[in-house]
Amino acid sequence: MSYNAAAWLVDRHVEAGDGDRVAVVCGEDRLSYADLQRQVWRAQNALASLGIRRTERIVLVMDDEPNWLAWFLGALRSGIVPVPLSTMLTQGELAPVVADAVAGAVVASARHAERAGATVVLDGDDWGGFDDVSEAPVAPTGEDSPAFWLYSSGTTGLPKGVMHRHYGPEATVHTMAETVLRIRPDDRFLAVPKLFFAYGLGITMTFPFAVGATGILNPQPSSVPGIAALVSSERPTILAVSPGFVAGLLDADLPGDALSSVRLATSAGETLPADLHRRFTKHFGVPLLDALGSTEALHCFLGNHPGRERAGTSGEVIEGYELKLLDENDVEVTEPDAPGYLHVKGPSVATGYWSRFDASQAAFRGDWLKTGDVYTRSADGYYTFLGRNSDMIKAGGIWVSPAEVEAALIEHPDVLEAAVVGPRDARGLEQVVAVVVPRAGRSVDPDALEAHCRARMAAFKRPRRVVVVEGLPKTPTGKIRRFALRNALASGEL
Repeated sequence: MSYNAAAWLVDRHVEAGDGDRVAVVCGEDRLSYADLQRQVWRAQNALASLGIRRTERIVLVMDDEPNWLAWFLGALRSGIVPVPLSTMLTQGELAPVVADAVAGAVVASARHAERAGATVVLDGDDWGGFDDVSEAPVAPTGEDSPAFWLYSSGTTGLPKGVMHRHYGPEATVHTMAETVLRIRPDDRFLAVPKLFFAYGLGITMTFPFAVGATGILNPQPSSVPGIAALVSSERPTILAVSPGFVAGLLDADLPGDALSSVRLATSAGETLPADLHRRFTKHFGVPLLDALGSTEALHCFLGNHPGRERAGTSGEVIEGYELKLLDENDVEVTEPDAPGYLHVKGPSVATGYWSRFDASQAAFRGDWLKTGDVYTRSADGYYTFLGRNSDMIKAGGIWVSPAEVEAALIEHPDVLEAAVVGPRDARGLEQVVAVVVPRAGRSVDPDALEAHCRARMAAFKRPRRVVVVEGLPKTPTGKIRRFALRNALASGEL
C-alpha cells in the first residue's frame, strides 16, 4: 500500500482545502501549508539536481527554521533518507557521524556550513541557485519504507543511527499526541528541544502538522529569556521542556502568568524530580506532564496524563504501547514496586541501528525494545525511574538509584540541578558522589546538604561527597553526561 509521511503531514491539508492554514511561524515568517508544500517541492528538485537517489542519505546540520522542514520533508517525499544532526556538535564530532551515515550530501545553514563540510549551503531564501519550485512527484514509498535516521544522543561512544520507517511519525500521533495531549487544529506548539531530537521533532513538526495546527520554530539556542519571549509573543498552547529547563524557568523569577497561554506542558529527556514538578505547577498554574520516550521509540510511550499526574513518576503506559519489566535473567517482574529493566512494544519503534549488529541484537528483541532504563511499577500502574542500567550504583553491596538521590537534592532551596554518580574510590569501591549546581544568587554548603539528605534517605544512599559546579555536562539533547562526571571525578578534575 502506498504511503508517504511527508504527503500525510503536508499534502493532505492542501488537498483538503486547508492550504491557507498557518503551518509554521519563525520570527516574522508565516508559512501556510501551501507555502510549505512549495518549499518541499523546491528541496525535492534540488535533491534531484544533486543526483541523490531514493534510499540514499543526506545529512542536515541546520537551525530550526523553515528550510529545515523543507529539506527534511522534501527528502521524505522523494524517498530519500534525511539524517538531521545536532548544530552543537564540533567538526570533530560531526565528521565521523557523516561518514558513518555514508551521506550523499551535507545540507547546512550558513553559519554551520564550514564546520559541517556542507555541499549545500542555505542562507535564508538563498539556496545557492536551487530555485525550482515546480511540483515534484511523491516517491512510491510504503509504511515500512526507510524514512529517516536520528542519531542517538551518545552519552557514551559514537552515536548510533536509529532507523525509522515512514509510518513512525503518524504512529506517535495516534498514541502520545491524541491520547495524552489531545491535540487540536487550534493548538500552537513550541519546543525547547530542537528538531534533530526525537522529542522536538514530534512536538514542533509531527504533532502540529498531523491536525493542521501551527509549529513555532526557534532558530536560536534555547534559553530561558528567549523561550519566555516567544511564549509572550506567539502564545503557544503546548510547551515541551526538559527538567533542566524547568529548573531554569523557576530560577528566572518569571511572573506566575508568564505561561498563561499554555494549556499543557510536557517534560522528557531526563526524569523530572517531584519537587520541580510541584514548584512549576504551583507557580505557573500549568499542568506539567513528565513522560518517557527515546530516540528508538521516536516519542513518548510512558507518561503522566492530564488530571491524574503523580509527581516523581513517569506516569502510566500510553495507549498503543505495551510495557514489561524483566530481571537480569529476562524473567518478567510482576510484583509491585520491584525493579526491572523496562521493555516497550509499539508502532513507532525503530527497525534497528545502522551497521550496529551487536547493538541491534541487544536492544531490539523481536517486537520488544529494551530501553536500558531501570524502573519500578506501582500496584496501580505508575512507573518510577531508578536510573539507566549503567548509571545504577552499588554502594556497600546495595543498589542505589541516582534518580532517587537527585530528587532529594533538588528539594534543597539552594540547589538548581544535581547529578549523582558512582566513581570508584582508592579501594576500587563505588561511592555515591553528588555534583550540584546552585540556584542563582545562592551558594551550596556541603555540610547543610548532607544534613538535608540525612533526614530523607538511608545512610547507604547518602552522598559521601558533594561537588559544587557552575553547570553539568550535557549531550546536545539535554541529557546529563554522567560518564563524563565519573571520569572527571576519577581523574581528579573535580
